[in-house]
Amino acid sequence: MAKLTQDELIEAFKELTLIELSEFVKKFEEVFEVTAAAPVAVAGPAAAGGGAAEEVEEKDSFDVVLEAAGDKKIQVIKEVRALTSLGLGEAKAVVDGAPSTVLEGANKETAEKAKAQLEGAGATVTLK
Repeated sequence: MAKLTQDELIEAFKELTLIELSEFVKKFEEVFEVTAAAPVAVAGPAAAGGGAAEEVEEKDSFDVVLEAAGDKKIQVIKEVRALTSLGLGEAKAVVDGAPSTVLEGANKETAEKAKAQLEGAGATVTLK
């Protein structure tokens, strides 16, 4: 098999759904024995910055906050798992603990997609 370039890999990832991408990340973590924790790392330094950094962060990064699970709690748990790569117990704890943050420091497009997915499952969601 020919080696794929980085651009070819990116194009292949663009065609995946969020669920497929989440499954890929889990498999990647298993095979290479690593953890993909970038969203937390991105949120940490930005939150620790001064007042000016916080103003910039609000414009281009968002927190997806689950306000309430609604009637379809199991569907919401499935969506939280798909968006975060959390295990069943952790995702259930996030949903049970609402209001709670599902994603931190996400870009606008990712945050809006996550909000749409969670609302499609019956949850009440806000972007901060």
